[in-house]
Amino acid sequence: MLARLRRTLALTSMVLAVAAGTLAPAYADNVVTPGDFTGYGFDQCLTPTQQKMTTWMETSPFSAVGIYISGDSRACRDQPNLTPDWVTTQLAAGWRLLPITLGPQASCTTRDRYLKQVRINPDPTSAYAKAKTQGAAEADKTVRAATALGIAAGSTLWYDIEAFNIAPTDCRESALTFLSSWTDQLHKLGFVSGIYSSAASGIKILDDARALRPGRYTMPDQLWIADWNGKADVYSTYIRSDGWMPHKRVHQYRGGHNETYGGVTINIDSNWLDVGLGSRVGKEPAHCGSVSYNLSQWPTLRPGVSGSAGVKALQCMLKNRGLFAGTVTGTYDTATIKAARTYQARQKLSLSDTWTTRHWLAILTQGAKPVAKIGTADTAVRRLQRALTAAGAGPVSVTGVVDKATVEAIKAYQNATRLPAYGVAGTTTWQGLASGRTG
Repeated sequence: MLARLRRTLALTSMVLAVAAGTLAPAYADNVVTPGDFTGYGFDQCLTPTQQKMTTWMETSPFSAVGIYISGDSRACRDQPNLTPDWVTTQLAAGWRLLPITLGPQASCTTRDRYLKQVRINPDPTSAYAKAKTQGAAEADKTVRAATALGIAAGSTLWYDIEAFNIAPTDCRESALTFLSSWTDQLHKLGFVSGIYSSAASGIKILDDARALRPGRYTMPDQLWIADWNGKADVYSTYIRSDGWMPHKRVHQYRGGHNETYGGVTINIDSNWLDVGLGSRVGKEPAHCGSVSYNLSQWPTLRPGVSGSAGVKALQCMLKNRGLFAGTVTGTYDTATIKAARTYQARQKLSLSDTWTTRHWLAILTQGAKPVAKIGTADTAVRRLQRALTAAGAGPVSVTGVVDKATVEAIKAYQNATRLPAYGVAGTTTWQGLASGRTG
């Protein structure tokens, strides 16, 4: 009884510290992960080195990565690369982290390695009370590991229960009890619950319990469905279409294989995520009342041009930079040319009364230049989409979210400028656009 009281007090202190932001203060600014996202992710046994992560951020289609942080059943117990600094660095770079625990497995597992380890207790006494205790204890352990790594409260923590025979009643029910208790305890500690499992076993029993025995077990907030059907979406024939929808699923659609980007090879499983609210960006504010920045082409402007949507856009952009004080008229007049030349001088561009593609690319890309790949949602993506259109790789719809059409435009630009065509707008692609390079 005393030991239980001490454990409860310790966990309560931990929860309060997390909520107050006083635990691991060096990492207090870490964002909740994975947040709102729709796009590609990968997972692997051993956490990659920083050099691999940096290269893959710039060259791979992936924006999320699964990392094994806890659990005595992990194959890769030693994780030399996984440190609080590593976690903070990846989050700051834009990676979405999926922290995984691989602890006690189902009692009827047939995998030899798990048979030699602690498994979920199938004793049905007192509604599988022993399994319930195990689930809560594993959640406590996971939260301690996550907090020590600087993973913020509100993040999703994933329990990995590998494939097992779901027919034996006590095995199945004890597994459900364990996972329900895991979820309950995570919620008490301020985290979101996720369960990873084979679509035909762990996922199926959770979905069946949700649909056929509602309220009997606490369901996880998100599912990570292992169904290697090769389809990068969130669907599986083993789960009903209404469960954990929308934006509450991850689909591991391909098992272990090597992929190489930027000369770096990692053995991975491939995943498609649709979580949180999905990839989304806020509504763009109006520009100078009603001036459109979403042009299908960004024309060359010469003195005397009038009635031009391009001139209106330029006048508004220059006005927002404090360089143009006149009225937005759409006429490329003396005042507009003067403001344009001032901008050219400030950006160390060639001075000209004619506003060219190079000038458009400079002004359209001005600002933050984050790595942009499928699923990236950011106001900077709007500038990227406009710049790709101006560079002749479009027209690209300006949505603020990198979709397949945007990826194809990025590849077209990279091919035209002889850059590696990964379909990721990394440092070199942004630099090429900002410098006015089109071929």
